[in-house]
Amino acid sequence: MVRNFKWAALVWLSVLVAVIVAYPLLFSTPFQQRLGALVLLYAIAASAWNIVGGYAGQVSVGHVVFFGCGAYAAMGAYTHFGWSPLLGIPIGILVSAGIAAVIGVPTLRLSGHYFSMATIAVAELVRLIVTNTPYLGSAIGLSGPTVPRNVFDLSFISALPYYYLFLAILAVTLLITWWMTNSRMGFYLRAIRDSERAARSLGARASRTKLSAFMLSAGMTSVAGALYAMMFGFVDPESGLGLLISVKILIMAALGGAGLLFGPLVGAAILVPLEEISNNLLGGKGAGLTFVVYGAIIVLIARFQPGGILSLAQRLWSKQWGRKLPAATGVTHAP
Repeated sequence: MVRNFKWAALVWLSVLVAVIVAYPLLFSTPFQQRLGALVLLYAIAASAWNIVGGYAGQVSVGHVVFFGCGAYAAMGAYTHFGWSPLLGIPIGILVSAGIAAVIGVPTLRLSGHYFSMATIAVAELVRLIVTNTPYLGSAIGLSGPTVPRNVFDLSFISALPYYYLFLAILAVTLLITWWMTNSRMGFYLRAIRDSERAARSLGARASRTKLSAFMLSAGMTSVAGALYAMMFGFVDPESGLGLLISVKILIMAALGGAGLLFGPLVGAAILVPLEEISNNLLGGKGAGLTFVVYGAIIVLIARFQPGGILSLAQRLWSKQWGRKLPAATGVTHAP
């Protein structure tokens, strides 16, 4: 029975992967393909946040800084130097990791809502600086190539190429996360999340581990920002550094299951269609409704399911399997 269970899980996983790969071919309208690409894009950003917010338990609300770094690096590479926006990705990663190292040393000593408030302050400070810096386009922002010069500009009319590009990047992101969670760093992070004092007493280097996770998360978030800018062809302080982006990323991870590998993907698959459909139905009137929806989701998660949807599904599945396991494996209890 255990072997059959493993084969069934493998079959369902294969079916899920096949559906994800075939999605833009099955749902081929421009809106549906764009929706799928956005789900994968925000799943990348939420998975990056999950490293420090989910596994380490450091709830950052300032990850939009790293998202914006990637977006501005990609657009700046084209606007100021005439390079392909792709060349801005490694620049954004280095800048984001550097900023994470600078702000992480003092802020990671804080915990709980104090750390969250510190990251909010940093995010707003960076947004104000960018808004008043002409080299970064000030409030107008920076634009990418309106007409693609070559394929490396990643400027496509259809969302189909973006979908498969984002799917590949998401696969790499999940692979890095999986490797991290199964390494010493991952075990340290989970121990620190449960009790930092106990982890320190057992020899875990808490400060260094959290800083490394923060820098890794920052670099991966900047990749998502660069991909966002290349897909839309521009970035400004609101679209690249708006605090709502951080809130959205955080809720996606928490809704799906913070600290779980596929939790951010599940959250993005729920929240992005909900937001896009409501915006299309309500038009400009839906902007204020977005804040109401996000607030309601936060309250519901905190009140009823702190572990997220995926955690609930795993618990229900394990509970059902636990009742069948003794009989299936032939385990008997001594009288």
